[in-house]
This record gives sequence, C-alpha cells and structure tokens, in this order.
Amino acid sequence: MRREKFKMERTNLVEVGQVLKISEGKLPTSYYYTLGEAFAMSANYAPADRIRATEGTVVDIEETPKGFYVTVEVES
Repeated sequence: MRREKFKMERTNLVEVGQVLKISEGKLPTSYYYTLGEAFAMSANYAPADRIRATEGTVVDIEETPKGFYVTVEVES
C-alpha cells in the first residue's frame, strides 16, 4: 500500500473511509491525478512515480493554513 496526498479547496467534499476513483492526466513531462469528481488534485508526478491504481480509500483529512489535504491509500 502507498499513501498519497491530494489538495482539496473546500471542506466536507469527502469522508474518511470513502473509496474514490482516481483519474490520471498527462502533461508533457509529468502526470497529475484527480480524486473523485474533481474533489481534490494531486501534485505533479514524474513518470517513475505514477499512481497506477484507479481508486483509493480516504484515510485522513487535514486542515492547514494553505487549505485541506486528503490522504488516500492506494495499491502500489
């Protein structure tokens, strides 16, 4: 298992324990991921670090001064 963080702009969009779809987007030299129906977005990943899973389970939601971060557990 692997844990990844996604940035969420508003609260109460997802709940701990929820299983959500992960969609992959491609940039010229990296990849990014969208959680659920655009609930949260990932940072950019190098090709070697891509997330291969198509769904993940929300294990934590953290509020920081920069916004909300959702931690998702995915199959490696």
